Amino acid sequence: MMNINPLTRRKLRRFKQIKRGYYSFITLSFLLLFSLVAELFINSKALIVSYNGEWSFPVLSDVRSGSDFGLGYEKEANYRELQALYQQQQEGNWVLLPIIPWDPYEQDFSGDFPPTAPSATDRHYLGTDTIGRDIVARLVYGFRIAMGFALSTMLISYTIGVAVGCAMGFLGGKFDLIAQRVIEIWSMVPFLYVIMILVSITQPTFSLFVAINVLFGWMGMTWYMRTMTYKESAREYVMAARALGASTTRIMFKHILPNTMVMIVTLAPFTIAANITALTALDYLGLGLMPPTPSWGDLLQQGKSNLDSPWIVISVVTAIVVVLVMVTFIGEAIREAFDPKKYTRYI
Repeated sequence: MMNINPLTRRKLRRFKQIKRGYYSFITLSFLLLFSLVAELFINSKALIVSYNGEWSFPVLSDVRSGSDFGLGYEKEANYRELQALYQQQQEGNWVLLPIIPWDPYEQDFSGDFPPTAPSATDRHYLGTDTIGRDIVARLVYGFRIAMGFALSTMLISYTIGVAVGCAMGFLGGKFDLIAQRVIEIWSMVPFLYVIMILVSITQPTFSLFVAINVLFGWMGMTWYMRTMTYKESAREYVMAARALGASTTRIMFKHILPNTMVMIVTLAPFTIAANITALTALDYLGLGLMPPTPSWGDLLQQGKSNLDSPWIVISVVTAIVVVLVMVTFIGEAIREAFDPKKYTRYI
């Protein structure tokens, strides 16, 4: 078992006692895990096809043509059509579809002209968007992209910010002075203009947006870590480590960093919320990921432009508010549970 010190155990126990934060953490973790395996629940490909006694698993395999299952055409099989055909034939063949048999890119023009209202008959439980794509699928896959973006950006930004901030606070002197001037100059570069320029000259991709947000996002954590490291470097345990001949790297990352983790843990949920909001805003403005990538910002734009189809804006606004509220609750609970004033005593 992992050896957790008593102080950390008390903090985790306190976090569990703050119910809204703890249950928000459980719920958000479940939603994230669900989105990672969304293909098993939201997909136009069948989970299992039983044809002439042989089982196939299209969701886990390559594209299968309609002729492989008796549909009489060579293009990729339409598994909703195949299910209806087998039910009509009643020859022992069957198809098991996901709960929502639509992928986020597929357009449905079989009924009314899109956007269509929520319907259990067509299995569009939150309706379709302006070009006939299922809103549930767009929301779930958009959530996966938004969380992936937020977590990736935060991880890389915090890694850079913590390393630079610790070095500035511990080394001081000319390194600290030069680093401060570089950060001040770089922070004056307008983020939105850089996005607009890059989007106009190159094709926006997920990696590009992560890189741009990291370039502008690492500086905030640097200032926090510089301040925390500067304070901790004057403590007795740091002086003792120096006297014992510990290297600068060891002192910074083995001694000082663990004692400043409360700052990182406390700020992380709020950084995730800010990153989700940033990507949604860019997609809403048309400066984000290229269509037809599932995007909350794109759905928000469609909802604003089609207020006569209220299910679009209601769905995406509800999803954004619920996720951001849960992240905020988690952040507040962590901040209270890991508050050093509750458990730390300096003598």
